Amino acid sequence: MDKPLAIDYYTDVLCIWAWIAQRRTEELETTWGDKIDLRYRYVNVFGDTQSRIGEGWAERGGFDGFRDHVVESAEPYDNAAVNPHIWSKVRPKTSANAHLVLCAAACVASKEAATKLAVQIRHAFFVDARDVGDVAILLEIANENDLDANNIREAVGDGRAAARLMSDYQSAAAGNITGSPSWVLNEGRQKLYGNVGYNVLNANVEGLFAGHSSDASWC
Repeated sequence: MDKPLAIDYYTDVLCIWAWIAQRRTEELETTWGDKIDLRYRYVNVFGDTQSRIGEGWAERGGFDGFRDHVVESAEPYDNAAVNPHIWSKVRPKTSANAHLVLCAAACVASKEAATKLAVQIRHAFFVDARDVGDVAILLEIANENDLDANNIREAVGDGRAAARLMSDYQSAAAGNITGSPSWVLNEGRQKLYGNVGYNVLNANVEGLFAGHSSDASWC
């Protein structure tokens, strides 16, 4: 392939499986370098946490029950620490504000800086139990990572961030991307979703570079 292999990577920042997949995605970039173009995009999973968790998990313990589920899901993974206070004492109302700030960062800073900020926002929630649904806290995190909060506010205020986020949400809907994390390869012909191991991710990339174009299930 003459140009980098494009991989659209859809996540919701509040998704535990995307937090678990963080290390695998970083390893994929380390392995393939500039041979792949990992395009970080966002999908609406936790846009309304009261509806999804408070009501959706009402018969399974609500927010506390979901907290237990998240902690248990992450327990086997050393690289995905989880603070037991999330969803119990700290309940972001939405992931949309974090996505909006991240899209603003992508408008005003480098891809590397925006990608780093996404990791730090996830870390702030899952490890430090900070309310990353709060714009003020999100801007604090941006400042802590040497990003200019005023530039981010400007990108939010003039609509650039919202336009970029709506593009992601609409692209996810058009591609039938309903979950996080989701990797889309081969111009939409291959889709991997959920708790996908690194070896499977890497095999799909290897297959495409080797000239394979069949569905992800071949590996």
